[in-house]
Amino acid sequence: MNFTPNQLTTISLVLLALGLMIAAGVLIAAELRRARSGQVIGRALRRDTTAQIDLTSPIETESEPGAHDIELPFHWLDSRIGRALVADEDRRLIDRCGFASKRAQLIFLVTRLVLAFLLPVLTYIVCRGLMPERTIFVVLIAAFVVGFMVPKWVLSRIAADRRERIARELPLFIDLLKLLQGVGLSLDQSLQIMADDFSHVLRVLGYELAIANRQYSQGRTREHSLHRLATLHGNEDLRGLVSLLVQVDRHGGAVQEPLRIFGDRLRERRRSEMKERIGKITVKMTVVMVATLLPALVIVTGGPGFIAIFRSLGVVAK
Repeated sequence: MNFTPNQLTTISLVLLALGLMIAAGVLIAAELRRARSGQVIGRALRRDTTAQIDLTSPIETESEPGAHDIELPFHWLDSRIGRALVADEDRRLIDRCGFASKRAQLIFLVTRLVLAFLLPVLTYIVCRGLMPERTIFVVLIAAFVVGFMVPKWVLSRIAADRRERIARELPLFIDLLKLLQGVGLSLDQSLQIMADDFSHVLRVLGYELAIANRQYSQGRTREHSLHRLATLHGNEDLRGLVSLLVQVDRHGGAVQEPLRIFGDRLRERRRSEMKERIGKITVKMTVVMVATLLPALVIVTGGPGFIAIFRSLGVVAK
Protein backbone atom coordinates (compact mmCIF):
# COMPACT_ATOMS: atom_id res chain seq x y z
CA MET A 1 0.00 0.00 0.00
CA ASN A 2 1.53 3.29 -1.12
CA PHE A 3 1.05 6.54 0.74
CA THR A 4 1.34 10.03 -0.66
CA PRO A 5 3.59 12.56 1.08
CA ASN A 6 0.49 14.41 2.31
CA GLN A 7 -0.89 11.24 3.89
CA LEU A 8 2.48 10.43 5.51
CA THR A 9 2.69 13.94 7.00
CA THR A 10 -0.86 13.67 8.34
CA ILE A 11 -0.21 10.24 9.84
CA SER A 12 3.01 11.43 11.48
CA LEU A 13 1.22 14.41 13.02
CA VAL A 14 -1.60 12.18 14.27
CA LEU A 15 0.91 9.76 15.80
CA LEU A 16 2.79 12.66 17.41
CA ALA A 17 -0.42 14.04 18.90
CA LEU A 18 -1.41 10.55 20.09
CA GLY A 19 1.99 10.05 21.74
CA LEU A 20 1.75 13.41 23.48
CA MET A 21 -1.76 12.59 24.69
CA ILE A 22 -0.58 9.24 26.07
CA ALA A 23 2.36 10.92 27.81
CA ALA A 24 0.03 13.55 29.26
CA GLY A 25 -2.34 10.82 30.45
CA VAL A 26 0.50 8.98 32.17
CA LEU A 27 1.64 12.16 33.89
CA ILE A 28 -1.90 13.00 34.99
CA ALA A 29 -2.44 9.48 36.35
CA ALA A 30 0.85 9.62 38.26
CA GLU A 31 -0.08 13.02 39.64
CA LEU A 32 -3.50 11.79 40.75
CA ARG A 33 -1.91 8.80 42.53
CA ARG A 34 0.60 11.07 44.23
CA ALA A 35 -2.11 13.53 45.26
CA ARG A 36 -4.28 10.70 46.60
CA SER A 37 -1.43 9.27 48.65
CA GLY A 38 -0.58 12.76 49.91
CA GLN A 39 -4.18 13.26 51.04
CA VAL A 40 -4.13 9.94 52.91
CA ILE A 41 -0.88 10.85 54.66
CA GLY A 42 -2.21 14.34 55.43
CA ARG A 43 -5.39 12.96 57.01
CA ALA A 44 -3.36 10.53 59.10
CA LEU A 45 -1.11 13.34 60.31
CA ARG A 46 -4.10 15.54 61.12
CA ARG A 47 -5.71 12.74 63.12
CA ASP A 48 -2.46 12.20 65.02
CA THR A 49 -2.14 15.93 65.69
CA THR A 50 -5.77 16.20 66.79
CA ALA A 51 -5.29 13.34 69.22
CA GLN A 52 -2.42 15.22 70.87
CA ILE A 53 -4.32 18.52 71.24
CA ASP A 54 -5.53 19.43 74.72
CA LEU A 55 -9.23 18.87 75.33
CA THR A 56 -9.73 22.45 76.50
CA SER A 57 -8.55 23.93 73.21
CA PRO A 58 -11.15 24.52 70.50
CA ILE A 59 -11.29 22.01 67.70
CA GLU A 60 -10.28 23.40 64.33
CA THR A 61 -12.57 22.66 61.41
CA GLU A 62 -11.24 21.47 58.10
CA SER A 63 -10.50 24.20 55.65
CA GLU A 64 -12.66 24.51 52.62
CA PRO A 65 -11.36 23.45 49.23
CA GLY A 66 -9.33 26.24 47.75
CA ALA A 67 -8.51 27.80 51.11
CA HIS A 68 -4.84 26.91 50.63
CA ASP A 69 -2.74 27.49 47.54
CA ILE A 70 -2.94 24.82 44.87
CA GLU A 71 -0.01 22.44 45.17
CA LEU A 72 1.88 22.53 41.91
CA PRO A 73 3.66 19.45 40.53
CA PHE A 74 7.18 20.63 41.31
CA HIS A 75 8.42 17.03 41.35
CA TRP A 76 8.23 17.09 37.53
CA LEU A 77 11.35 19.25 37.57
CA ASP A 78 13.32 16.50 39.31
CA SER A 79 12.30 13.77 36.88
CA ARG A 80 14.45 12.71 33.94
CA ILE A 81 12.25 14.53 31.44
CA GLY A 82 12.26 17.63 33.63
CA ARG A 83 16.05 17.54 33.93
CA ALA A 84 16.33 17.18 30.15
CA LEU A 85 13.87 19.97 29.31
CA VAL A 86 14.99 22.35 32.08
CA ALA A 87 18.73 21.79 32.36
CA ASP A 88 21.02 23.34 34.93
CA GLU A 89 21.94 26.04 32.42
CA ASP A 90 18.27 26.95 32.02
CA ARG A 91 17.80 27.08 35.80
CA ARG A 92 20.76 29.44 36.16
CA LEU A 93 19.34 31.56 33.36
CA ILE A 94 16.00 31.76 35.18
CA ASP A 95 17.83 32.87 38.33
CA ARG A 96 19.66 35.56 36.37
CA CYS A 97 16.32 36.90 35.20
CA GLY A 98 15.21 37.38 38.81
CA PHE A 99 12.76 34.45 38.91
CA ALA A 100 14.46 32.43 41.64
CA SER A 101 11.63 30.01 42.40
CA LYS A 102 10.40 26.56 41.50
CA ARG A 103 7.21 28.09 40.12
CA ALA A 104 9.21 29.97 37.45
CA GLN A 105 11.03 26.79 36.44
CA LEU A 106 7.72 24.94 36.16
CA ILE A 107 6.23 27.74 34.04
CA PHE A 108 9.30 27.58 31.80
CA LEU A 109 8.86 23.82 31.40
CA VAL A 110 5.16 24.06 30.54
CA THR A 111 5.73 27.00 28.15
CA ARG A 112 8.46 25.12 26.31
CA LEU A 113 6.28 22.02 25.89
CA VAL A 114 3.22 24.00 24.76
CA LEU A 115 5.14 26.06 22.19
CA ALA A 116 7.04 23.02 20.89
CA PHE A 117 3.72 21.28 20.21
CA LEU A 118 1.50 24.22 19.26
CA LEU A 119 3.79 26.04 16.82
CA PRO A 120 4.25 23.08 14.41
CA VAL A 121 0.50 22.46 14.41
CA LEU A 122 -0.26 26.10 13.56
CA THR A 123 2.48 26.09 10.93
CA TYR A 124 1.03 22.98 9.29
CA ILE A 125 -2.48 24.49 9.26
CA VAL A 126 -1.23 27.72 7.66
CA CYS A 127 1.28 26.28 5.17
CA ARG A 128 -0.56 23.10 4.17
CA GLY A 129 -1.76 24.41 0.80
CA LEU A 130 1.01 26.92 0.13
CA MET A 131 4.17 24.77 0.08
CA PRO A 132 5.24 21.40 -1.29
CA GLU A 133 5.08 18.45 1.06
CA ARG A 134 8.85 18.08 1.42
CA THR A 135 9.20 21.76 2.27
CA ILE A 136 6.38 21.53 4.82
CA PHE A 137 8.20 18.72 6.65
CA VAL A 138 11.36 20.85 6.93
CA VAL A 139 9.29 23.85 8.05
CA LEU A 140 7.59 21.74 10.73
CA ILE A 141 10.96 20.65 12.12
CA ALA A 142 12.12 24.28 12.12
CA ALA A 143 8.89 25.34 13.87
CA PHE A 144 9.41 22.66 16.53
CA VAL A 145 12.98 23.86 17.17
CA VAL A 146 11.87 27.51 17.29
CA GLY A 147 8.99 26.75 19.65
CA PHE A 148 11.33 24.79 21.89
CA MET A 149 13.99 27.52 21.99
CA VAL A 150 11.84 30.69 22.12
CA PRO A 151 11.46 30.70 25.95
CA LYS A 152 15.22 30.40 26.36
CA TRP A 153 15.86 33.20 23.88
CA VAL A 154 13.44 35.48 25.73
CA LEU A 155 15.09 34.68 29.07
CA SER A 156 18.54 35.30 27.57
CA ARG A 157 17.42 38.74 26.45
CA ILE A 158 16.02 39.53 29.90
CA ALA A 159 19.23 38.30 31.57
CA ALA A 160 21.34 40.46 29.24
CA ASP A 161 19.23 43.53 30.08
CA ARG A 162 19.63 42.85 33.80
CA ARG A 163 23.40 42.48 33.37
CA GLU A 164 23.55 45.88 31.67
CA ARG A 165 21.42 47.43 34.41
CA ILE A 166 23.76 46.01 37.03
CA ALA A 167 26.71 47.66 35.27
CA ARG A 168 24.85 50.99 35.31
CA GLU A 169 23.72 50.66 38.94
CA LEU A 170 27.10 49.63 40.37
CA PRO A 171 28.65 53.15 40.65
CA LEU A 172 25.52 54.41 42.44
CA PHE A 173 25.63 51.36 44.70
CA ILE A 174 29.22 52.18 45.70
CA ASP A 175 28.39 55.86 46.32
CA LEU A 176 25.40 55.04 48.51
CA LEU A 177 27.36 52.46 50.48
CA LYS A 178 30.19 54.95 51.00
CA LEU A 179 27.69 57.61 52.12
CA LEU A 180 25.98 55.31 54.62
CA GLN A 181 29.32 54.20 55.97
CA GLY A 182 30.32 57.84 56.35
CA VAL A 183 27.40 58.64 58.67
CA GLY A 184 28.48 55.92 61.12
CA LEU A 185 26.33 52.94 60.13
CA SER A 186 27.70 49.41 60.21
CA LEU A 187 28.03 47.26 57.11
CA ASP A 188 24.95 45.19 57.98
CA GLN A 189 22.83 48.30 58.59
CA SER A 190 24.04 49.90 55.37
CA LEU A 191 23.18 46.85 53.27
CA GLN A 192 19.77 46.54 54.95
CA ILE A 193 18.90 50.19 54.33
CA MET A 194 20.03 49.97 50.70
CA ALA A 195 17.84 46.91 50.11
CA ASP A 196 14.79 48.44 51.84
CA ASP A 197 14.90 52.17 51.09
CA PHE A 198 16.77 52.38 47.78
CA SER A 199 15.17 49.47 45.91
CA HIS A 200 13.35 51.93 43.61
CA VAL A 201 16.74 53.23 42.45
CA LEU A 202 18.74 50.00 42.58
CA ARG A 203 16.12 47.76 41.03
CA VAL A 204 18.35 44.80 40.20
CA LEU A 205 21.04 45.17 42.85
CA GLY A 206 18.41 46.01 45.47
CA TYR A 207 16.53 42.80 44.66
CA GLU A 208 19.68 40.69 44.85
CA LEU A 209 20.77 42.45 48.03
CA ALA A 210 17.39 41.74 49.65
CA ILE A 211 17.88 38.02 48.93
CA ALA A 212 21.38 38.18 50.45
CA ASN A 213 20.10 39.97 53.57
CA ARG A 214 17.33 37.39 53.96
CA GLN A 215 19.83 34.55 53.79
CA TYR A 216 22.11 36.34 56.27
CA SER A 217 19.24 36.79 58.73
CA GLN A 218 18.49 33.05 58.45
CA GLY A 219 21.95 32.14 59.74
CA ARG A 220 24.28 32.11 56.75
CA THR A 221 27.56 33.95 56.85
CA ARG A 222 28.03 37.17 54.96
CA GLU A 223 30.33 35.42 52.49
CA HIS A 224 27.77 32.70 51.71
CA SER A 225 24.87 35.14 51.50
CA LEU A 226 26.72 37.37 49.00
CA HIS A 227 27.97 34.43 46.91
CA ARG A 228 24.91 34.58 44.61
CA LEU A 229 25.39 38.31 44.06
CA ALA A 230 29.06 37.81 43.19
CA THR A 231 28.81 34.85 40.81
CA LEU A 232 25.33 34.82 39.28
CA HIS A 233 25.59 37.64 36.73
CA GLY A 234 29.26 37.27 35.80
CA ASN A 235 30.24 40.89 36.55
CA GLU A 236 33.91 41.11 37.54
CA ASP A 237 33.52 44.54 39.16
CA LEU A 238 30.66 43.30 41.28
CA ARG A 239 32.68 40.24 42.25
CA GLY A 240 35.55 42.47 43.35
CA LEU A 241 33.19 44.64 45.41
CA VAL A 242 31.70 41.60 47.13
CA SER A 243 35.20 40.33 47.90
CA LEU A 244 36.00 43.70 49.46
CA LEU A 245 32.84 43.65 51.59
CA VAL A 246 33.53 40.10 52.75
CA GLN A 247 37.07 41.02 53.81
CA VAL A 248 35.82 44.08 55.72
CA ASP A 249 33.12 42.00 57.43
CA ARG A 250 35.63 39.28 58.33
CA HIS A 251 38.59 41.39 59.47
CA GLY A 252 36.92 44.72 60.30
CA GLY A 253 38.33 48.16 59.60
CA ALA A 254 37.24 51.26 57.71
CA VAL A 255 35.62 50.69 54.34
CA GLN A 256 35.29 54.29 53.09
CA GLU A 257 38.78 54.62 51.66
CA PRO A 258 38.74 51.21 49.86
CA LEU A 259 35.32 52.07 48.46
CA ARG A 260 36.58 55.44 47.22
CA ILE A 261 39.57 53.81 45.50
CA PHE A 262 37.35 51.08 44.05
CA GLY A 263 34.83 53.66 42.77
CA ASP A 264 37.54 55.78 41.14
CA ARG A 265 39.02 52.74 39.43
CA LEU A 266 35.57 51.68 38.25
CA ARG A 267 34.79 55.13 36.82
CA GLU A 268 38.15 55.25 35.07
CA ARG A 269 37.45 51.89 33.47
CA ARG A 270 33.97 52.97 32.41
CA ARG A 271 35.45 56.16 30.95
CA SER A 272 37.94 54.17 28.85
CA GLU A 273 35.16 51.83 27.70
CA MET A 274 33.05 54.84 26.71
CA LYS A 275 35.96 56.27 24.66
CA GLU A 276 36.33 52.90 22.93
CA ARG A 277 32.62 52.83 22.10
CA ILE A 278 32.78 56.37 20.75
CA GLY A 279 35.70 55.37 18.51
CA LYS A 280 33.71 52.43 17.14
CA ILE A 281 30.65 54.64 16.57
CA THR A 282 32.83 57.10 14.61
CA VAL A 283 34.00 54.33 12.28
CA LYS A 284 30.45 53.08 11.80
CA MET A 285 29.14 56.59 11.09
CA THR A 286 31.86 57.04 8.45
CA VAL A 287 30.49 54.05 6.56
CA VAL A 288 26.95 55.42 6.91
CA MET A 289 28.00 58.87 5.67
CA VAL A 290 29.82 57.40 2.67
CA ALA A 291 26.79 55.25 1.81
CA THR A 292 24.17 58.01 2.21
CA LEU A 293 25.73 61.47 2.12
CA LEU A 294 28.20 60.93 -0.73
CA PRO A 295 25.56 59.97 -3.37
CA ALA A 296 23.47 62.99 -2.36
CA LEU A 297 26.53 65.24 -2.60
CA VAL A 298 27.37 63.90 -6.07
CA ILE A 299 23.79 64.49 -7.21
CA VAL A 300 23.76 68.06 -5.87
CA THR A 301 27.17 69.06 -7.25
CA GLY A 302 27.26 67.09 -10.48
CA GLY A 303 23.55 67.01 -11.26
CA PRO A 304 23.41 70.28 -13.26
CA GLY A 305 26.41 69.23 -15.35
CA PHE A 306 24.84 65.85 -16.17
CA ILE A 307 21.55 67.58 -17.09
CA ALA A 308 23.41 69.98 -19.40
CA ILE A 309 25.22 67.08 -21.07
CA PHE A 310 21.95 65.19 -21.62
CA ARG A 311 20.34 68.31 -23.14
CA SER A 312 23.31 68.83 -25.47
CA LEU A 313 23.17 65.21 -26.60
CA GLY A 314 19.43 65.60 -27.23
CA VAL A 315 19.99 68.69 -29.39
CA VAL A 316 22.74 66.93 -31.37
CA ALA A 317 20.49 63.95 -31.93
CA LYS A 318 17.76 66.17 -33.39
